[in-house]
Amino acid sequence: MKTAQAVARARVKERAQTAVMFAQMLALSLILALTATLAQAEGTPEAEAADKVITSHGYSYFGNLDYPADFEHFAYVNPDAPKGGEISLGASGTFDSLNPYSRKGRAGALTTIQYDSLLVSSDDSIGQYYGLLAESLEYDEGRNYVIFHMRPEARFWDGTPVTAHDVVYSHKLFITQGLPSYAQAVGHMVTSAEALDDLTVKFTFHPDVSRRSLIETVGNTTVFSKAWFEEDPENRRLDEPRLEVPVGSGPYKLESFDVNRRIVYTRRDDYWAKDLPVNRGRYNYDRIRVEYFADQTAAFEAFKAGEYTFRQETDAKRWASGYDFPKLAAGSVVMDEIPDGSPPSPSGFVFNLAKPQFADKSVRKALALAFNFEWVNESLLFGLSTQRDSFVEGTHLEATGVPEGAELAFLQSLGDVVPAEVLENEVVTTHTSKPDRLNDRRNLRKASQMLDEAGWPVGDGALRRNAQGRTLKVNIPYPSNMTGSVATMIETYVQNLQAIGVDATAEKVDPAQFTLRSRERDYDMVYTDRYGAFLTTGGGLTQMYGSKEAEFSLFNPAGLASPLVDAILEGSFDTTNQEEQDAALMALDRALRYEFFVIPDGYVAEYWTAYYDMYAYPETLPPFTLGYLDLWWVDPEREAALKASGALR
Repeated sequence: MKTAQAVARARVKERAQTAVMFAQMLALSLILALTATLAQAEGTPEAEAADKVITSHGYSYFGNLDYPADFEHFAYVNPDAPKGGEISLGASGTFDSLNPYSRKGRAGALTTIQYDSLLVSSDDSIGQYYGLLAESLEYDEGRNYVIFHMRPEARFWDGTPVTAHDVVYSHKLFITQGLPSYAQAVGHMVTSAEALDDLTVKFTFHPDVSRRSLIETVGNTTVFSKAWFEEDPENRRLDEPRLEVPVGSGPYKLESFDVNRRIVYTRRDDYWAKDLPVNRGRYNYDRIRVEYFADQTAAFEAFKAGEYTFRQETDAKRWASGYDFPKLAAGSVVMDEIPDGSPPSPSGFVFNLAKPQFADKSVRKALALAFNFEWVNESLLFGLSTQRDSFVEGTHLEATGVPEGAELAFLQSLGDVVPAEVLENEVVTTHTSKPDRLNDRRNLRKASQMLDEAGWPVGDGALRRNAQGRTLKVNIPYPSNMTGSVATMIETYVQNLQAIGVDATAEKVDPAQFTLRSRERDYDMVYTDRYGAFLTTGGGLTQMYGSKEAEFSLFNPAGLASPLVDAILEGSFDTTNQEEQDAALMALDRALRYEFFVIPDGYVAEYWTAYYDMYAYPETLPPFTLGYLDLWWVDPEREAALKASGALR
């Protein structure tokens, strides 16, 4: 019988084979700002080709679109899925705003499902986008501009048309009031946005930025109603938390909310785009309800009681031992492990590189040795997790050994910015520990020796101090609604740090305070999955790994600012084919691991789902999304049976 780890590894290999077919992970958020710094001089092929215009129903950087202009629906949907019923979800913590675009406040769940954009991505490919509000687009081959031709039938839920003026207004709203990282990046990228007429909008791009990620960035921007914001510009701001939601044009509309208790969205029967090919077979529930609970324990008990009906489990202990309640035994609730085709999120303990005690990489490596993943996996996670090394674990982009071939050639082309040790040494891999006890003495002795050599010997109070007498401080805050096994992992890591004289503390705080501290980087270290994996290049990577926005980007919790990483990112923007791009991204994985700003934890190769037995999903789900909100549906007969049996109210 295969172990859980062996099964996970086998699935990782399968995912790696699938990943070769694609060029980017859907998990990269569409709201991420996209910027680039690679200059393009006059006289380049792009400039010479500026008068060649491409007109299409969709967009991809390399020009490959899997679906033709006359496609009927995406291959992974059930076009005949019945409409109706409800999916209800559990959330832990609090919310005080329904505006997800503000740095302030704690936004409620799923508010973005009320809005459309010009383009929408497909879930069975990477980097391919098809028209939603836009029925077509045209752009010059040099990508100096893009013109979107909008669908005349597009309507906001108040019946007013969605126009090019709304698109321009929304773009400028994000530039003037949006997240600083987005505003700065896109403000530099786009030199002008203009409505040529009511249904035609043109974006012109700065000549001195990379041609990567330009069209999909403006195409994926949320479109708001200009009229709604202009009715009360002082109080209706994008950068302020509020409980009033803008008029949208999307498939769902806010029905009701009760702060910190519940949010309900209703499917719009009059949704203008419900029969478009990009939406056929999607958005099948009449209602989406989100119930809020104080913590994960309360949320799980509520699920067992039937207060909500779908749960995506993240706690290995609960998955392995907690699902033994009567409704599961009776078949009213099912457990379902669904393969996850995405590279695992590069989660782990992230160093705040602005803290002086972490300036020395050898200190960071020493502190990493105190983390015993193997013990955590066996003692807390029931052996269900697999150790992660790479930022693109299990894919064809994962760096191995010493650089060679196309990757080596790419790194050599960057010149002196690449340290000799990156070229000559094997890629950084995660240390191993003994699983039988938390404090692996061999690793702790090595960590102690490294800290001594780095100028942090044990001093007064049995704490490590530098020459100025300051302790080696490591404070790790975490939210009170965090999964129990992760919270225990943090606490036990701190115990090991304390065992070698580190002035370490784990601080449990309420979710709202944790959100604020995360935004302000008020921590020494933080456990997070904020960083994203990647299967293609694009300006979104600069939001996570680039220097330009490192000081303030919400997507770069370490504040990583590395000339090496910047050079690789810029070089990746200049690649002209898949092979070159893959070599650059493999080099990026190598460089990120070399910089050593994250202590990796493990990952699980499938989605753990539990739900009341009334939901169905397509036989073949797309590789990069679970799709339970837009691809699944309610089976009315099974729903009726559950209610008749008393399993559901």
